[in-house]
Amino acid sequence: QVRLVEDGGGLVQPGGSLRLSCAASGSTFDIYNMAWYRQAPGNKRELIAIISRASTTNYADSVKGRFTISRDNAKNMIYLEMNSLKPEDTAVYSCWAGTIRDQYWGQGTQVTVSS
Repeated sequence: QVRLVEDGGGLVQPGGSLRLSCAASGSTFDIYNMAWYRQAPGNKRELIAIISRASTTNYADSVKGRFTISRDNAKNMIYLEMNSLKPEDTAVYSCWAGTIRDQYWGQGTQVTVSS
């Protein structure tokens, strides 16, 4: 079992920045990929950034060039640095972890971009 806990959401003005973090605990040695998803009201959940154990990354076109995902395997943490935030980035952001047998989700953290 893996437990994921996000932190760092909040209210930010357009053009601002936020940094999300996700702490993994439990059977973390089984984790290979980790990712950030987001879901806005009325929308499907969207994969926005994914990072492998070797820190290979991939991003959705909607956040490419503005968001950066990073990983600290020693601390069992991943981060999402979000810059140049737009109102359309408003959503609940959730951390995801994948093992060979299972996948796990955090509880989510709200990010609101508004003036």
